Amino acid sequence: MNRLPNLDVLRFVLASFVVFFHLPQLCRNQGLPYFLDAPIFNRGTEAVYMFFVLSGFLIIKLIYNEKQKGTFSIKKFYVRRILRIFPLYYLIVIFGFLYYWVILPNLGIPFQNNYALRDGILLSVFFLPNIFKDLFMPGGVLEILWSIGIEEQFYLVIAPLLFVINKNKILLVLSVLTGGYFIFYHLEAFSFLSEFTMVFFYMFLGGIVAILEEKKQLKFLKKSKLIPLSICVLTLLYFTTNLLFFKQEWLFNLFTMVLFGLFIHSICHNNFGVEIRSKTLNYLGQISYGLYMFHVIALNAVVFLFLKLQKHALFNDGFAIVLIYILTFALTITIAHFSFKYYESYFLKLKNKFRE
Repeated sequence: MNRLPNLDVLRFVLASFVVFFHLPQLCRNQGLPYFLDAPIFNRGTEAVYMFFVLSGFLIIKLIYNEKQKGTFSIKKFYVRRILRIFPLYYLIVIFGFLYYWVILPNLGIPFQNNYALRDGILLSVFFLPNIFKDLFMPGGVLEILWSIGIEEQFYLVIAPLLFVINKNKILLVLSVLTGGYFIFYHLEAFSFLSEFTMVFFYMFLGGIVAILEEKKQLKFLKKSKLIPLSICVLTLLYFTTNLLFFKQEWLFNLFTMVLFGLFIHSICHNNFGVEIRSKTLNYLGQISYGLYMFHVIALNAVVFLFLKLQKHALFNDGFAIVLIYILTFALTITIAHFSFKYYESYFLKLKNKFRE
């Protein structure tokens, strides 16, 4: 599948929002200076949700097109997903347990593991890190895996489902599934879905937008440049202000689900030729999986360094905050780059052999 414009840059921006979200929280917890007042520093969860919409948009688009051609293979689909997700996921799983159970104790840094090691490993290995996170709060390195678990759970459902559905009824089934699941998610009787953040409707909605575009049913969005421009402005306002804040969970989920789907469609299918061609930004988007997975490790290393330097009072608070951000991003990008070049790329080359 050809790469759609602007999505790699979007991946980098979303990964950056997650870093903005986690960095001041850890600094605050460790007694370091931090800044949390601007809304952009509190949009990490929404950035992950947009990742979910993007994932559903691309994955369901791919399956739908292969179904139309009669070439969809569940085996190849899962092999591609395994080669993309598993190597880095399990690397972080291994490091995470070593970090909290071996490295921190040997450094004399207190951290309480309030779960049986076997239970934590089983929940992580079998892609239930979202349950692991909410039950035990095992530490940031392992907690960020919750979103990867949600993605894997989505893959386990969507491929068999779309395989058995008639290719002409995929849109109808997805629409019913999205609406039904959205309702069940917000019912008190199914509160465990919300507790463990099983927000699959974001992925389903992304897929619906992709199929509507493939079926040429979104032409009304392309009649004027004001439509995608308005969608992009609303998205920018959402991430940078509190003007579009909703207290009710169902309204928040409904608004962001629709807005994020329309935004992704706008920047890659309705951009009137506007494309960000920066090699640097596009490359940072290509390694965004690594940026997301490694940023907590980098952040912990930088915070540990500043905890040592804090004793000497070398920096004022403002300069310390800026320096922590610069070092965290620099270290995260460096680790992600080497991981992509010397580790992930081996599996990505194998993955290409299973493309149609």
